[in-house]
Amino acid sequence: MTYTLGEIADALDLEVRGDASVEISGIANLIDAKSDQLTFLFNPAYLKQLADSAAAAVVLNDEYADSCNLPVLVCAQPRLAWARIAGLFDQTPQPSEKIHPTAVVSPTATHGSDVTIGAYAVVEARARLDKNVVVGPGCFIGEAVTIGEYSRLSANVSVYHGVTIGERAIIHSGAVIGADGFGFEPDYTTGSLVKIPQIFSVSIGDDVEIGAGTTIDRGALNDTSIANGVKLDNQVQIGHGTCIGANTAISGCTAIAGSTKIGAHCLIGGAVGIIDNIEIVDQVEITAMSLVSRSIRQKGRYSSGTGLMPGKSWKRSIVGFAKLDEIIKRLRALERQLKK
Repeated sequence: MTYTLGEIADALDLEVRGDASVEISGIANLIDAKSDQLTFLFNPAYLKQLADSAAAAVVLNDEYADSCNLPVLVCAQPRLAWARIAGLFDQTPQPSEKIHPTAVVSPTATHGSDVTIGAYAVVEARARLDKNVVVGPGCFIGEAVTIGEYSRLSANVSVYHGVTIGERAIIHSGAVIGADGFGFEPDYTTGSLVKIPQIFSVSIGDDVEIGAGTTIDRGALNDTSIANGVKLDNQVQIGHGTCIGANTAISGCTAIAGSTKIGAHCLIGGAVGIIDNIEIVDQVEITAMSLVSRSIRQKGRYSSGTGLMPGKSWKRSIVGFAKLDEIIKRLRALERQLKK
């Protein structure tokens, strides 16, 4: 898989400066790039590494193009160019467009052309797979599930009954979509917890990516809804009835409780906790390890938690935090005395 620099420029509408005939057989970072690889400058802090790089060529923005001795591809957003150029060298195995003989497909399930169903996958009654859908080995596709065109499920994905998945979805191994939400109500006469049936489903839009081990629960009073373009990292938990707006990205190990509404174009960091029944507006960024315990009604960047510090300092600070209520009361008492 080799391209000339000029071919890459033409394919992605980039400006080439220098020798366009240089052959590129792959991509790499500034330090590891070899003489037949293309590298990228995302941040001027790495200009020294660029000067020492053995790469064949580099992708950067116009500001630094003239200071580079290598052939260059010039663009306004080098990271975006990286995302697109990487696709040229992607060696992910292509689907077979066949149904494996060990797959179990209900006679009432339907599928479009060029569908791939891997070994030991199960597709239950009235499921519908549109054209070019890929169902990986060991997947479970429940009754009346609908999966849109060109969506791709890796091995061992479980999709419960009635779930709808849009077009061009990418769902990684171990994801579980449509399991029951965590809903119970105490019966005080018996001391038991009564299960609340989760009778609604999950609706997933187009161009959604769902990471490995991520779980999206079905709803009790409304569908759990994932809008177009949402990207979920590995091991994210989406509670029942939650709605996530278009093009929001959520990093790994984040847990979102039920009936929460998250807007469009939000960025949620890793290991964030979001309580139930709150609303987060569009264009909100939440930094890693934050606890969101109330609604966010204005766009912007939000953080919570204690910043990193040496262990001894942290212990002293925690002792002080425990005394904070007492200190505030004493301060208010002093303020009242001063006002007299």
